[in-house]
Amino acid sequence: MQLRGALVAEFIGTFFLVFAGTGAIVVDATTHEVTHVGVSLVFGLVIAALIYALGHVSGAHFNPAVTIGFWALGEFPGRRVPLYVASQLLGAIAASELLRALFGMTGGLGATLPQGTVSVSLILEIAMTFLLAFVIFGSAVHGKAVKSFAGIAIGGTIALDALFGGPISGASMNPARSLGPAFAAGTWTDQWIYVVGPVVGALLAVVAYKFMTADASEK
Repeated sequence: MQLRGALVAEFIGTFFLVFAGTGAIVVDATTHEVTHVGVSLVFGLVIAALIYALGHVSGAHFNPAVTIGFWALGEFPGRRVPLYVASQLLGAIAASELLRALFGMTGGLGATLPQGTVSVSLILEIAMTFLLAFVIFGSAVHGKAVKSFAGIAIGGTIALDALFGGPISGASMNPARSLGPAFAAGTWTDQWIYVVGPVVGALLAVVAYKFMTADASEK
């Protein structure tokens, strides 16, 4: 795939992931009409739509943890990792700055903050990102996967994680999704959770996926 087009796609995809997803949080804080369930569905639906729109252009990562996971799995060249991550972070920051221009600091711009202990949120972020990355590898990488359903599977996983984990950790699973609003809102408390947790979760998913598929690759 062409690098320039891929980087543009990662910027646009991450922009709209953050604009729609955290935008739903901002709108709910204003109208109280979206609800937690609605916010979760927005995150899942926008990812599903973006995968089908941009997956053939960039691979539809939209998430530094996913990019690092693909690299660790041997499915993505290391030289492109910093460029993808930069595009994703810039897209997230641009979306958050636009939301701030439109709505001010309503809803904290959807910034992720742990509710309760830091350790619980960290473990949740690791577990939820593990599930997300594992579903991505199984639905979009595995040779026997029905890849036409990957967007539905991945979007559904994000919505599922957000439904049960959102009230506790914010269900980020994505350093760009958290760092964009944190940058625009100036909210840096415990943000390391949303970098360490997703990256660790994605790398653990790589280990599990390789172990699961090792026998098949040896035949």
